[in-house]
Amino acid sequence: MTRVPGTVSERHLDWDGCFNVRDLGGLPTSDGRTTRRGAVVRADALDGLTAAGWDALVRYGVRTVIDLRNDDERGDDAAPRPSAVTTVRIPLDVSEDREFWSVWDSGPQFGTPLYYRPHLERFPQRSAAAVRAIARAGPGGVAFHCAGGRDRAGQVAMLVLALAGVAPAAVAADYALSGQRLPARYAARGEEDQGVLLDAFLAERGTTAAALVVATLAELDVEACLRAAGVTGEDLAALRDRLVGP
Repeated sequence: MTRVPGTVSERHLDWDGCFNVRDLGGLPTSDGRTTRRGAVVRADALDGLTAAGWDALVRYGVRTVIDLRNDDERGDDAAPRPSAVTTVRIPLDVSEDREFWSVWDSGPQFGTPLYYRPHLERFPQRSAAAVRAIARAGPGGVAFHCAGGRDRAGQVAMLVLALAGVAPAAVAADYALSGQRLPARYAARGEEDQGVLLDAFLAERGTTAAALVVATLAELDVEACLRAAGVTGEDLAALRDRLVGP
C-alpha cells in the first residue's frame, strides 16, 4: 500500500474525547505540491470532546465544524462547545430514503466504501453540500466528522482529496488509517471491533476497502459529478486554495 507521508507522527491528532482525528495536510498532489496542514481535518464525533479536547481543536486553528450525522445520532456535547467554533450540520446519509437504505444498511456493506458510488449517484447533492461547506467556510481550519470518522467522513475526504489532486492510492491509504485508530474507540465504548468483521466481509468478495476507494475514483469523474449537483467553479477554486494554495 502507498505510504501516506507523516502518517502517525504528524497527521494523527490527539484531541481528548476523540479517537480518529487526522489532518488532511501533508499529502502530495499531481502537480507537485502538498496539501496544507491545519486546513482540513477529518474526525470521529466531535461532541465527545472534553474541555481539553475542544481547547486543542481551537488551538489547532479549527473554526468551522461540519457534522455529517443524521439528526437522531446527535446528543449533548460532553463539554461546552467554544463560541469561536461555528457548526454546520449536513446529514450525508439521506436516511429517509428507505428504498436505498433497505439495501445498504442491512449488513456490513454500510461500513465499507462499497456504497460510496451508489450513494454519490443517488444523492450527489448531499456530498456537494458538504464540499461547498468546506470551500465556503470562514477563515481558519475546517473539521468534518461523522460518528466513527471512517465512512461518511471517508466519503467526503475522498472527494475533497481527489479534487485537490491527490492520487487515488494516497486517498485510499488515508481511508485505511482509520483501521489503526478505531479499535481504541470501540474498546472505550465497550463494543466489538468492527474492523475485523468488515475486512473479512470484503475479503470474501475478493477486495479491500483501499481497493474499493481506488476503483471508485477510477470509475467516477468527481468534479463532473459534483458540478452537476451544484458545486460551482468558484467553490472548486476556493476548496483548492484552502487545501493546496494558489
